[in-house]
Amino acid sequence: MENYIVFVWIIFAVFMLVCEILTTQLVSIWFVLGGIAAAITCIFTDNLLIQTLVFVLVSLIALLATRPLVKKFLKNKKEPTNSDRLIGRVAIVTMDIVNQTGEGQVNVDGKIWSAKSSDGCEIKSGANVKITSIEGVKLVVEIL
Repeated sequence: MENYIVFVWIIFAVFMLVCEILTTQLVSIWFVLGGIAAAITCIFTDNLLIQTLVFVLVSLIALLATRPLVKKFLKNKKEPTNSDRLIGRVAIVTMDIVNQTGEGQVNVDGKIWSAKSSDGCEIKSGANVKITSIEGVKLVVEIL
């Protein structure tokens, strides 16, 4: 086999590194390690099958060894906010809630909030609703 294959593995590893830099999810770092290992394997053998097996094994081992740790540290922890205290409270619909058009408002503690229904049904003004969650700046409600 030609000696150029080592450069193919190095270019592949660099490409994967660039992909990793452009993303923040740690999706290709294992392939960088596999590509480097395959390039090093080129020193010892010209057999492309062996190089590919080294690439796959090193990538897989790196993935299995580090992914649980990475997920543990990158876990998106939900930060509670003051608005979380509204969940479970009762509100009064002040503007008809229509999920299809994105319209709807409720009054909670004298404050008006945008709202949508949890099951997609239309809720008429004046109805009492329970706040089940918050999505963005909208309260998700269900009719009582």
